[in-house]
Amino acid sequence: MNPKSIALKPRSSEKTYVLYQARNTYVFDVPTVVNKIEVKAAVEAQFDVTVTKVRIVISKGKDARSIRIGSRARSNVSGTRADVKKAYVTLKDGDSLPVFAALDEQVQANAKAEKSAETSTDKKVDSKEDKKTGITARLGRKKKEETK
Repeated sequence: MNPKSIALKPRSSEKTYVLYQARNTYVFDVPTVVNKIEVKAAVEAQFDVTVTKVRIVISKGKDARSIRIGSRARSNVSGTRADVKKAYVTLKDGDSLPVFAALDEQVQANAKAEKSAETSTDKKVDSKEDKKTGITARLGRKKKEETK
């Protein structure tokens, strides 16, 4: 099978993003007929990177049932969902894929915005007596002054 013709569909979820950050591992949905060697050759050919490790997982399809409503009667229809083959591909240090590039830019922009927000709030220091808390803040009442 030609390595460039294998369909590699990247999975983007929270778990795969954490794997990418921690271990430089990417997760792809691959056809059920390919093996580790073919997945390695396909990733290296399509993305020009060096693959160090490939792990394969086959998730069996779940049973699915539904009801078909006809003109006269209803009938139960049962079947199974398709099996999914996932490939966990670990790249050499320094190599990366553009799968999470947009997400990385967004995370960096959010971190920069939070940092600038922290510096602006540090300048504004509220005293404890002026701060309204709890139900009094919601109702707009002033806090009772404590006796000394």
